Amino acid sequence: MKYPRTQERLLRNLLRGVSASLFLLASFAPAVMAQSDMQRETVAITYPLDQNVSVKFRGTTRLPRLTGEAKVRRSGRRGTRVELSLKNLPRAIEVGGVYTTFVLWAITPEGRVDNLGEIKRSGSFIINSKLDVTTPLQTFALIVTAEPHFLVRGPSRAVVLENLPPNNPGEATVATANVRYLGNASDYLNSSRVPEIADADYVRTPASLLGARQAVNLARFAGAERDADTELRAALAQLEIAENKWRLKQPEEEVDVEARLATRLATNAEEMAESRKAARLRREEIARRDAAVRDAERSADSASEEVANLRSALQREERARELSDRDLANANQQVRELRMEVARLREELQNVRSESDDAKLKLARIEGERSVEIQRQQAQQRLAQQQQAATALKQTLARYGTVRDTARGITLVLADNLWAGARAAELAPKASAMVEPLAALFANNPDFQILIEVYSDSRGDVAALRQLTQERADALAGRFVNAGVENGRVQASGMGTDNPVASNSTPAGRLRNRRTEITLVPIQASAASN
Repeated sequence: MKYPRTQERLLRNLLRGVSASLFLLASFAPAVMAQSDMQRETVAITYPLDQNVSVKFRGTTRLPRLTGEAKVRRSGRRGTRVELSLKNLPRAIEVGGVYTTFVLWAITPEGRVDNLGEIKRSGSFIINSKLDVTTPLQTFALIVTAEPHFLVRGPSRAVVLENLPPNNPGEATVATANVRYLGNASDYLNSSRVPEIADADYVRTPASLLGARQAVNLARFAGAERDADTELRAALAQLEIAENKWRLKQPEEEVDVEARLATRLATNAEEMAESRKAARLRREEIARRDAAVRDAERSADSASEEVANLRSALQREERARELSDRDLANANQQVRELRMEVARLREELQNVRSESDDAKLKLARIEGERSVEIQRQQAQQRLAQQQQAATALKQTLARYGTVRDTARGITLVLADNLWAGARAAELAPKASAMVEPLAALFANNPDFQILIEVYSDSRGDVAALRQLTQERADALAGRFVNAGVENGRVQASGMGTDNPVASNSTPAGRLRNRRTEITLVPIQASAASN
């Protein structure tokens, strides 16, 4: 696909923004992984017959600006019709390099899932998307996830949108129920071979072709090279056809048709590989059980032979008993001597046990010291990782203002032109272009407490100036919270004329004193100080 020069420049700028955001997400990967193992919870709705229900959607922390709405109507046995409309839908690669498209899912409280279809979009820019589908389910929750391809059989953990409880004044009450789901836990989604950050080729390549590649990779991951070789080779051949059409710059519609066929073939190879692997494992288990039966039969024969040998031995023992009686006197003497030896050995055993207990205590002490050293090394590694992440964050913050390190954390100083006027509490019209991406950056870095401190010069009433700075701080905090930052992480303070950084006797000094400082305090450090 060819773009005019203006669109090419916009595409390059978009790619830089995506790469920067995904780099920050990768920097805080441990925190994200810790949350991904927890079950999500949303609301399932029981849709009544022949009644239109409007359902709102909200974006998750992955895509907080994503919104949507669905019109749902259940018509008897024909199923439930869902008309979904989304706004601000980006490309799936912005969630992670493994994802190529978005899929709408219906999930029942019992855990049944229904792939309602792929949410298609065209071009490389954020657009609005729609989907009109039908499901046989009546009680279900609706979620949108980022997926490797459109034919996946279960939702991933990359949930970007989920429905809210219905609010339909004047209509009949709609029953709801809670739905808990964990998502696809496949090791493939966490494999080091899958890139976490999308490169330039991801943006230029059609989503259907990227999905076909991922479908082939998933088939291989499922063992298709061993258990479904014929189906996998058919999928690879079809993928090569799609790749050739893309390399030869054929119309993207033709590439899409071939790529989707490759995805279907690869999905079939994956399913056949899983089915044949299960059958192979069952056959191996049956073979193991048959071998165990044969071993048991051989053991029974051996036992019969052993019984015969024991009977023969018993007869020999009876004859030997007569000889043993004659040796009883000597045996009694030997027993007395053995008892004395046993007493001596018991004493030695007690000494050995005492020495063993001492050795165990020494070993426990050594293990404790080793554990403390390991914990110290791990703490140093975590500190190094936090420092590396803070360095990357400071480089990004430098685009918005002056950044400096303080005793509390990282401080970003914004100039007074952020506001509509020297004594105005409203943001300047051009400030949104800076505040929105700054809020998104804070939302994607949940390990920091955000302290907003607004200062003024000394010209005017002290109480009025403090009130002005407090209103400014509250306004900026409100913009951050509306953009997706958790309310509990934000603290807004109007500092008035406190802490001047220059003399208030000159216009330049007063301009420097009219400033907004945003300090990012690591949450661990904040908790320790409390």
